Amino acid sequence: MQWSIPVGTVKGTVIRIHLTFVLLLVWIGTTHYARGGRQDAIEGLLFIILLFACVLLHEFGHVFAARRYGIKTPDITLLPIGGVAQMERIPEKPSEELVVALAGPAVNVVIALVLALVLGGLPALGAGLNIEKPGVSLLERLAWVNVSLVLFNLIPAFPMDGGRVLRALLALRLGHARATRIAAGVGQVVAFALGAAGLFGNPVLIFIALFVYMGAASEGAAAGVREASRSLTAADAAVTRFEALSPTATIEDAVERLLRTSQHDFPVVDGAGRLRGVVTRTGMIGALRATGPGTPVLDVMRRDIPTVGTGQPLEDAVRLMQDGSLPAVGVVDTDGRLVGLVTPENLGELMMVQALRSKPPPRPASPPPGPSASPWTR
Repeated sequence: MQWSIPVGTVKGTVIRIHLTFVLLLVWIGTTHYARGGRQDAIEGLLFIILLFACVLLHEFGHVFAARRYGIKTPDITLLPIGGVAQMERIPEKPSEELVVALAGPAVNVVIALVLALVLGGLPALGAGLNIEKPGVSLLERLAWVNVSLVLFNLIPAFPMDGGRVLRALLALRLGHARATRIAAGVGQVVAFALGAAGLFGNPVLIFIALFVYMGAASEGAAAGVREASRSLTAADAAVTRFEALSPTATIEDAVERLLRTSQHDFPVVDGAGRLRGVVTRTGMIGALRATGPGTPVLDVMRRDIPTVGTGQPLEDAVRLMQDGSLPAVGVVDTDGRLVGLVTPENLGELMMVQALRSKPPPRPASPPPGPSASPWTR
């Protein structure tokens, strides 16, 4: 994820902190210092750090549960709104998705129980309703925060865990695609309910409603892409007419093609027809500003472009592009020569066409009734 800083690695999963999270810490420290001085600022920062440590453990609950089913998680990013675990894929067996979805809240249940044992019982409800007050014990606040995390994450709406639990339970009878559509619809209804409640009460609920609505819509669209891509090969979705650059080309050559064609990204292909990398429009502009038009494309191109075979399922290419960071996936023949590119743009167009093809044609409009025949007409 862009604007994030790696701070460590656990079992192959990189932990990243988004810069907006750093801004949150600055804001928390500043407001607490203005309210109660240095000690209040320290307590406020300590609380928010421990809170996000619980969020991080929640995400690792998902990570280790997914690992049981052979699903890797390259990284976890901490944002002001919580944690995001970037899994290679979402488990589509209902039983597996159910386990992975419940693993995160289960971690918070365990943390709350441990804190309750340490405190001699669950703290009074007032501690949970006044977590901002410095007079409330830090451990009491953490115990209620973990209870809140469980309840919030089990709301039956994407992208919360409750949305995935609902989909898994529905998929046991209805199949993954239909279950996703229903769960996404439920999530959007929940979003409207939260937004309406926010209009008459807490404005924060409006922000949460937008987050839930976009998450539900995104999950529904992603599931539709996965479903449609299963019946197609990478060659079916590849752009086969494209301009390529040689390894000896310069940024000036790339810019000339950028202006002459409708392409935004250009593959760099060697003499044997093999993909060496891709020069993006962003890379060209950056190179023009920094080093000038004579910069070799080999110095600018992205080298982390994966490839798939022409006969591989399109789903494989979709999975590679799911995090949104790749400009394209190369499609190669049996000899490893580049024959096409799958890009997010043409993939979106293909999905739109597939959706339109699957709809029944509209029924022709009935002609307007003509004048009735007169019985006196001869």
